[in-house]
Amino acid sequence: MTTKSGPIYWSILSYENWIIYIAAIEEGLCFVGSQNQSFEELATWAYIHFPGGDLIRDDEKMKQYADELVRYLQGQINKFTIPIFYHGTPFQEAVWKVLCDIPYGQTRSYSDIAHQIQKPAAVRAVGTAIGMNPILITVPCHRVIGKNGSLTGYRGGIGMKTKLLELERGTPTYERELQHD
Repeated sequence: MTTKSGPIYWSILSYENWIIYIAAIEEGLCFVGSQNQSFEELATWAYIHFPGGDLIRDDEKMKQYADELVRYLQGQINKFTIPIFYHGTPFQEAVWKVLCDIPYGQTRSYSDIAHQIQKPAAVRAVGTAIGMNPILITVPCHRVIGKNGSLTGYRGGIGMKTKLLELERGTPTYERELQHD
């Protein structure tokens, strides 16, 4: 789905082993990329969703977004206050809004999301909409798991999803490994 053209400001969030491209338009944060992916992920997304929009690196303009994401990754906050902007189909937007309502540290199934938007038979479509979420972490699609509790697909990769869920549960991988030694 395309939206208006205009400048798209971007920066690289770099914190510990997290390297993520982030982007915003005047209305708010509009893209959070996958961990350790190239600039091409952002450029391709921008080309499709903001045709004609200029990608402009502006670390100062992006500082408020990067700072809040880092505070989340440090475990200092569990709710975002930065403005976000997403634009999709009405169905996608309904799904993304429900994702924003999943409490920190909790998970929901795709089926739960489908029921919450009052489309219980649309479980696969919910999965597709979640996969199109442009703002990883802040629109917490990592909190959606399979009905049987399994970790399922994630645009950022299962490794990133696992790290985010562990962060929210307060059990980073390295701490669990130490507990089992």
